[in-house]
Order: sequence, then C-alpha cells, then structure tokens
Amino acid sequence: MSIRRSTSKMAAMAVAVTLALAPALAMAKPGSGSSSGSRGSKTNSAPPATQTAPGAAQPMQRTMTPNAPSAAQPGAAQAARPAAPAPQQGGFFGSMLGKGLMAGLLGAGLFGLLSGSGLFSGLGSLTSFLGLILQIGLIFLVVRFAISYFARKREGQLAAATPHGQAPEQPMQREAFGGMFGGGAAAAAAAAAPAAQLAELQISPEDFNAFERKLAEIQSAYGEENMDHLRRHVTPEMASYFAEDLADNARKGVLNKVSGAKLLQGDLSEAWRETDADYATVAMRFSVMDTMVDRTTGAYISGDRTEPSETTEIWTFTRRAGGGTEEWKLSAIQQVA
Repeated sequence: MSIRRSTSKMAAMAVAVTLALAPALAMAKPGSGSSSGSRGSKTNSAPPATQTAPGAAQPMQRTMTPNAPSAAQPGAAQAARPAAPAPQQGGFFGSMLGKGLMAGLLGAGLFGLLSGSGLFSGLGSLTSFLGLILQIGLIFLVVRFAISYFARKREGQLAAATPHGQAPEQPMQREAFGGMFGGGAAAAAAAAAPAAQLAELQISPEDFNAFERKLAEIQSAYGEENMDHLRRHVTPEMASYFAEDLADNARKGVLNKVSGAKLLQGDLSEAWRETDADYATVAMRFSVMDTMVDRTTGAYISGDRTEPSETTEIWTFTRRAGGGTEEWKLSAIQQVA
C-alpha cells in the first residue's frame, strides 16, 4: 500500500509540476513568444506584410519606447491633415452669390406687389431687367474664374511642398535579393515623416547574410544562456528582456535548450534611416531545435527532441547611421498574428 501511495503521490506531483511549468513551456525561444523591443520612430506602427509573413505583426508588449503615435501611423497622418471643407451644393444657384442675388430679385418683386405696381415693377422696365440679368452673368463668370484660379494655385503649392520623387501614401516596391531572402519584393508603405529624419534605406545582399548569421548566433547564445555573447548581437534593451526570461526559467528550474537555427525563407518588410540610426525589419521563417528540460536533472519536459520546429517571426535590426554590415544588432522581435 505504501508503495502504491508513494507512486500516486509522485504522479500527482509530476502533473502539478507540468501544470506549473505550462506558462514557461509556451514561452520558449528568444523573445518568449511575445513582441518585444523597439523600432525607432516606427515602434508603434505595424511593419508592412510580406510573402514570408503575410499576417499582421502583433504590437509591442514590451518596449522602452513611449507609446506615442508615430508619424508613419495612418491615424497620425490623417490627424495631421486639415479637415476637408464641407461639400457645397453645385451650380450657380447653390452658391452664396447666387442665393444673395435670388434673394434680391424676390425682394424687389415683393416690393412691387406690396406697392400695387406689379411683380416686376420694382425692377423698372424690361430693358433694365435684362441689363440686371447681364450684370449678374458677368459677376458670376468673374467669381467663378477667381475661385478656379485660387484652387489651381493651392494645388500647385501642395505639389511643391511634396518631396521630389515621393508620392504620398503610395507603396514602394523593393528589389528582391537571392538566397533565402527574397521570393518576391515586399510592398512597404511610405512613411509620412520629414525627409531629413526618415529616409528609405537600401539593404544589400551582405546585410541579408548578416541577418541570417545573427539569427543562428542569437538562438544558440540564448540556448546556452550566454549573456556575454547575446550582448554582442542585440541592443541593451533586448539583452535586458533576454536576461529577464532566462532568470524566470532559472526560478522555475527549467532550461530552454535552443540550437541549430536554420533560415528557411526571409524577405524585407521595410528599411529606413533616422537621424542617428539605421533600421531594417525582415520577416524570417526558420527551423530550430527547441526543448525544455529540467535544470538540475536534465530530464526532458517538452518540445520535440528529434525534429526541429518551424517559426515565423519579424525581426528588426539596427546600427548607427551609415554603419557597416557587422554592426547590425537585433532591436525587436514581433510575432505574426
């Protein structure tokens, strides 16, 4: 009986441990399965979808960037525009001038009726009435010409204010690169920000190769819990999140073993230059060996020990403005909805 009771207690404890570790098991791999980090001025705006990640990117759940509307957000761009004037009734009789003249004609007719001289006696003879109509027509043509002139002038001023070669709110087609990155150019929305602060950045094949290497190195360093190695490849903000996740695993007595990351497909979502930094957001589908084991005994807890799992995430890299290929560091990881 004692042996059976002991076995039952051990089974119950195993179930309890598994349930207690369920949240940790769901948050494997770097980033803990959440969206974390910063994308400069675009942190609070979603990156454009790509062939690799056609779904919408989840908003940042952990970030050190204030949650202020970005200039690239459609809502902010619309709020910055002046409100459109209320539509007016078309035609001459719908305008204020036409209404005023009609009121004058009706007033003259009523005056004639009240004075007993007839409906149009207030306008004098037929000749004077025709003369009045002619004057009204001339005034209408002059006013219409003036309105058209000022409208064309305003359109010219708006066109002159638009940066040369930039069509607002039109997608920009980016060149596709060979290798794992490519498979069709991603359509990125043009950012509604000052050209001096935000400019499109060209990403070279060497940059894509660096992103692929960073993917494998960051995954391996995370699986080894090597924070020194991680800090060489990620921003201080991302390093702090990784340190929190690894410390949380340690408190729960588990170890997230991650290794053998391999890029399967990737493409560019958007790339831009700000005042002091470059940014590149890429969608990546990759395979990786990802298991959770007991920190003390090494006993297997979850994950496939024989087959790698596939994941699609959106990674953003940053470097100093105009920096070299090897200066790229991971600044954000976003999950795909």
